[in-house]
Amino acid sequence: MAAATRFFVRGASPRLSLSSVCAGTQGSVGANLLKLSPSCVSRIKTHRRHAAHFTYQPDPVPTQYGPTQKMNLFQSVTSALDNTLASDPTAVIFGEDVAFGGVFRCTVGLRDKYGKDRVFNTPLCEQGIVGFGIGVAVAGATAIAEIQFADYIFPAFDQIVNEAAKYRYRSGNLFDCGNLTIRAPWGCVGHGSLYHSQSPEAFFAHCPGLKVVIPRGPVQAKGLLLSCISDKNPCIFFEPKILYRAAVEQVPVDAYTIPLSQAEVLQEGSDVTLLAWGTQSVVKTGRLLISHEAPVTGGFAAEISSTVQEECFLNLEAPISRVCGYDTPFPHIFEPFYIPDKWKCLEAIKKMINY
Repeated sequence: MAAATRFFVRGASPRLSLSSVCAGTQGSVGANLLKLSPSCVSRIKTHRRHAAHFTYQPDPVPTQYGPTQKMNLFQSVTSALDNTLASDPTAVIFGEDVAFGGVFRCTVGLRDKYGKDRVFNTPLCEQGIVGFGIGVAVAGATAIAEIQFADYIFPAFDQIVNEAAKYRYRSGNLFDCGNLTIRAPWGCVGHGSLYHSQSPEAFFAHCPGLKVVIPRGPVQAKGLLLSCISDKNPCIFFEPKILYRAAVEQVPVDAYTIPLSQAEVLQEGSDVTLLAWGTQSVVKTGRLLISHEAPVTGGFAAEISSTVQEECFLNLEAPISRVCGYDTPFPHIFEPFYIPDKWKCLEAIKKMINY
């Protein structure tokens, strides 16, 4: 979800970036949004919309983790899995077609490198994949399960919510399946329609005992996936499949971790907070916009909004705004109208500034 912030604030096309639209201080979304020059208005009105609702802007090359290599997001996932198999002899990777590299090529070459006993295919049965993973993790091994699409995870819902999430609690911490990580491609991609575009994170965030993680780029994907794998709680790692090839960065070759459950400030500002997980930045700006692709009703944005209202009510300058998917199944040809793109975010920001 932090990805939405990145795309809007730093990932927009240079012609439409906030720093070029605004006349105010760079990095700040201010009231000057409402005072566009005629030439700016003309450029915005004539700009053609495309199915790709963002342009990915890579992070600066990280220097703290050693040598780097150019990777897209799926390659950074492969690198994380490679590091894990190399360092942990108990680690196994399994799922539909993973032995062949997977639909999105995230496990390509791993079976040949580590053998068919450590990277192997499963039947087309998501409930069985997760159930098997729970057993492997309880036995003490490191289990990395792949669900081919996040949309396919629902047959495994009972195993995840009633077994994996509760295993530690039902045994009084005598047993646990904390070595289980479930990976799944997630979100829209431009043509996925009903069964290949869903964002089901709110279903699992509602369940105590699970950690749900969604990276925003290749560097984060590798570090956060390795953190999930080493974490002693079952984790669900949703990978934004639209970024598999679109997002390219210099990614450290060696293993490294990025702490879970910590907010990240991508760009400082003074007028609007775009999708902050914490409450301190809302105190600073007085305005909050939250965005996710999942339907608005019952989405995780509502949970963030409620928490911020409780903690920062007297600091709010405008009602909290949610820019999310509609309460309909994910459409096919109308996908560009469904997604919460930068244009919808811009309209919401102007309403908050004007409030």
